[in-house]
Amino acid sequence: MNLRSRLFATVAVPVLSAAVMIDPVTAAAVMRAQDAASHSTPGVPAGMLLAQAAVTCSDGSEAADQATCDAIDAQRAAEQQAAQEAQRAAEQQAAEEAQRAAEQQAAEEAQRAAEQQAAEEAQRAAEQQAAEEAQRAAEQQAAEDAQRAAEQQAAEEAQRAAEQQAAGEAQRAAEQQAAEEAQRAADQQAAEEAQRAAEQQAAEEAQRAADQQAAEEAQRAAEQQAAEDAQKAAEQPATETVTCVDGSQAASADACPLPEKSPAEEAVPADKPAPAPEAPSGEAAPADQAPAAEPAPAEQSAPTEQPAESPLTNEEMKPAQDATQGETPVAPQDQSTAEPAPDAQQTEEQVLVPAVEAPRDAPVVNVIDERTEEEKAQIAEDPSSTSETVVLPVEQGAAVLDSDKDADNTGDVEIRNVRTLLREEAPVIAAPTSDVEAQGEAPQFEPQVMQAIVAEEGTATDNVPTFEVPTTVINNVTNISNVTNVTTINNETNIVNQVNEVRVIEEIDNRTIINIGNREVVRSNDRSRLRYDEERTYYEELSRGRVRETIERNDGSRLVTVYNRYGDIILRSRFTSRGDEYVLFYAPEADRNEPHIYVDIGYSLPPMRLTIPVEDYIVTTSRAPDRDYYDFLSQPPVERVERVYSIDEVKSSARIRDKVRRIDLDTITFPTGSAEVPLAQAKTLRNVAKAMEEILAKDPGETFLIEGHTDAVGSDRSNLILSDQRAETVANLLTEVYGIPPENLSIQGYGERYLKIRTAEAEQQNRRVAIRRVTSLVRPATTANR
Repeated sequence: MNLRSRLFATVAVPVLSAAVMIDPVTAAAVMRAQDAASHSTPGVPAGMLLAQAAVTCSDGSEAADQATCDAIDAQRAAEQQAAQEAQRAAEQQAAEEAQRAAEQQAAEEAQRAAEQQAAEEAQRAAEQQAAEEAQRAAEQQAAEDAQRAAEQQAAEEAQRAAEQQAAGEAQRAAEQQAAEEAQRAADQQAAEEAQRAAEQQAAEEAQRAADQQAAEEAQRAAEQQAAEDAQKAAEQPATETVTCVDGSQAASADACPLPEKSPAEEAVPADKPAPAPEAPSGEAAPADQAPAAEPAPAEQSAPTEQPAESPLTNEEMKPAQDATQGETPVAPQDQSTAEPAPDAQQTEEQVLVPAVEAPRDAPVVNVIDERTEEEKAQIAEDPSSTSETVVLPVEQGAAVLDSDKDADNTGDVEIRNVRTLLREEAPVIAAPTSDVEAQGEAPQFEPQVMQAIVAEEGTATDNVPTFEVPTTVINNVTNISNVTNVTTINNETNIVNQVNEVRVIEEIDNRTIINIGNREVVRSNDRSRLRYDEERTYYEELSRGRVRETIERNDGSRLVTVYNRYGDIILRSRFTSRGDEYVLFYAPEADRNEPHIYVDIGYSLPPMRLTIPVEDYIVTTSRAPDRDYYDFLSQPPVERVERVYSIDEVKSSARIRDKVRRIDLDTITFPTGSAEVPLAQAKTLRNVAKAMEEILAKDPGETFLIEGHTDAVGSDRSNLILSDQRAETVANLLTEVYGIPPENLSIQGYGERYLKIRTAEAEQQNRRVAIRRVTSLVRPATTANR
């Protein structure tokens, strides 16, 4: 039955039935009305009464009376209502039928789709099974073919072996027969030769006997002659000979030629003691070594983890005076080529420090500090009140300044006293109040100089740059004072060119262990970290071996970095999608041909004197969770900045890093030997990251150095790698979790070199990461993006 038939049966038939039933009802109502009228008026004919009482109903029809009209109206209303209800019922039923039909059709279509999908899947399964069976058959066939080939090859090899064996046996038989014949011939020949040899030997023995007799007679004659000569010599007077200092022989010391005196020897007054001899190459004489007349301390050699120092370098050094004006400041490295003034009486030396691999696990130097914890705490509250080394007021607390840690690591018993004397000579100067004030005496740089570097035309290259590692680097050291004892200082100036040999020791992933003199450092290639959220990266070759790297990001910004041939960053800028430039690094000292990397330029500076409380210099997140980190990180350096340094110079010099404050992230507690950070501990970075975000919102060109450290457990080299990995982990968290751009972060691992607690045992406080804002060290204040 189709849809039309079902509608007719369920809707039309009931409506017609209702209409048929209405007419009898209406007729009955009319008849009742007529009967009532006839009964109400006796004696009057019904037809007359009907005619007289006829009324007009609402639909225009006439009826005998109003009741009839009402009945008609009711009948009509009932019919209308019935029709409406029938209509609604029909519509509802039609809708339900349509819904059921649609659902049935959808179900049928779904069924068909399912059947089709099942058929397709079955087809695919069958095809896959067939393919697998074919693959298995092919593999089986291949295996059988290989087996047959192997069997055939084995048979061929067996055949060849049999043939070879038969040939060998035949050969051996022939050789044996030939050997037997040769043996017989040899025996016969040997007999003949033995006969000849016996005859010859008899002749030789007779000859040797004759020769021996002659030799013995000659020996006796020689001995007799020698005895006679010795007797004659003994009877003559003796003549004395001496060896002179130049190696010649003379009859006496007075007859030796006089040696020529060097200018240096002539300059030494007769009443002055001779200068101490130079240390051999690769091992520096201690700074506090007494003159030759006094014995040197027993322990004066530095551990191999420390940079080798030239003679007199342990006496602390003052900064060289800036002798030029202009855009480029005078660098300590330039002292190697500077001509000393005639009246300066300077002597230039050059000390070669060969690359000597450090021991795998150097011991922690024991530094004796007899001050009480209360005295250390008082000094920490006001370091400017003393010139002594400031240490953390805790048990086995190390020096506060990393440069003092380096000095303590030399193990020299007098080094702290020497540094105290040199600090006393320097005036106490209050910390600068702004980055601009800190760089107040540094040369200023014009923006167009940096723009020219960025805009220089280059040659595109598909090769990712690999930077050179120099074989040697020169660390020019100016020694202002030659310390002879703890209380006396001879004011003499020596310029020492400390030439450090550089050697690559090991490469692990993107990290390289490099040996400079007798110190090892780790350098990592962080370009992969900088390419976070990149769209593309390309390189251009510039003049003088420089390389320009451009990283384009998905937000339309780009990061432009110019490297020199050794990987030092000359300039790094970020350009927004609107073209705005934010300078991060600008180090004109790096834009030269000579290598500056790995050099500790802090050797040319005197010991730093801290003038602010330790709690305002170092903040520990566990002890100061409510500290205003934004206010702390925004503070300027605690000491004047001599010039703009490259980021690699900052990484290489504890003395330069000491100029800026640091935050110790000790709420991140690395397990021993691990660089992983649990998620719960990563959340402790939130407040520090928020402060960094606020600083970058004010100046997007700020730079933060992330330092990694370990305790003294394990080898020094493995700790270098581990500490660098820890710094990278924290940098990645700041970028990926808190949105700090990777180019605003620079990382460096220092291993166990800068212990916070001086102990060789496992110590949680030494397994840490620190953060410093180094913007004022690596970028001119005139380029501040404010």
